[in-house]
Amino acid sequence: MEFGLYTFADVPTGTTQIALTTHQRFRELMEEIRLADELGLDVFGVGEHHRVDYAVSSPATVLAAAAVITKKIKLTSAVTVLSSDDPVRVYQQFATVDQLSAGRAEIMVGRGSFIESYPLFGYDLEDYDALFEEKLNMLLALNKSDIIHWEGKFTQRIKQMGIYPRPFQKSIPIWQAVGGTPASAVRAGKLGLPLALAIIGGMPKQFVSFINLYRDIWHQHNHTAPFQLGINTHVYVAEDSRQAADEFYPSYATVMSRIGKERGWQPLTRDQFEAMRSPQGSLMVGSPQQVIDKILYEHELFGFTRFLAQMSMGDLVHEKNLKSIELFATRVVPEVRKALG
Repeated sequence: MEFGLYTFADVPTGTTQIALTTHQRFRELMEEIRLADELGLDVFGVGEHHRVDYAVSSPATVLAAAAVITKKIKLTSAVTVLSSDDPVRVYQQFATVDQLSAGRAEIMVGRGSFIESYPLFGYDLEDYDALFEEKLNMLLALNKSDIIHWEGKFTQRIKQMGIYPRPFQKSIPIWQAVGGTPASAVRAGKLGLPLALAIIGGMPKQFVSFINLYRDIWHQHNHTAPFQLGINTHVYVAEDSRQAADEFYPSYATVMSRIGKERGWQPLTRDQFEAMRSPQGSLMVGSPQQVIDKILYEHELFGFTRFLAQMSMGDLVHEKNLKSIELFATRVVPEVRKALG
């Protein structure tokens, strides 16, 4: 069982010194990654966005910096928006991270929860699914051999050319990140890719059929690699339940209400927030024991092999985020591991 963190490196909006704020956010992000490594967590993921409210547009660049200040922790994107990127450049960048980290790089690919990158890099949203499918197949081909011959509709023609540098590992682990679309479960299952499901709302049990579909398809294709399943969700830990809720709610509500407004949703209320914190809700915000119980509950539902927690959201105070990371790594993770044997 692996445990880790992921972040979108939120930048507080409304500031008149966005460049300075972004610089500070990168410094804080390096502190988060270093602390996670020192505390023995297994994985740290960094998301890709192209918006004013998130600092990271190039996860590989950030992870390359993290590679030289950490020793053991795996470094992954969360996610790389592959549909609007060049698979060759993605592979080269993460192979570089893998060399710098002596074999700790991973790539988590997805289509992204926002669409800004598509027009930014000249892609048509009508090709949303086709772009991802072709580029994922190309990335997998690049991972298998340093010499590639490739002809595609949305990608370049490559005639028996070498792709370098190669990674430190024999190949880079590639995960597919999904939000719950059945077609995504089928694709990952057929390809034998580890799957990472983001549960950021609703009731976790509603995703059981989705995970069962993925597991069934995966086993039907007789893959030889070990079965791997990750759950990614929002987590915040404090000494007691009320403290956790009071500290996390303001920044969480601001972020979710802002995104919700873009999508036509109503602002998040405290009552809704508290409902999401219920024992069967999606939000893992509370005391160490509450978070332990919810992780174990979701493990009963899904049987996952990796759990990643997203903590740093909006303008959450950096020191409080570091304390939450510490409690997660020292009080939550050991007890979950003990309970699961």
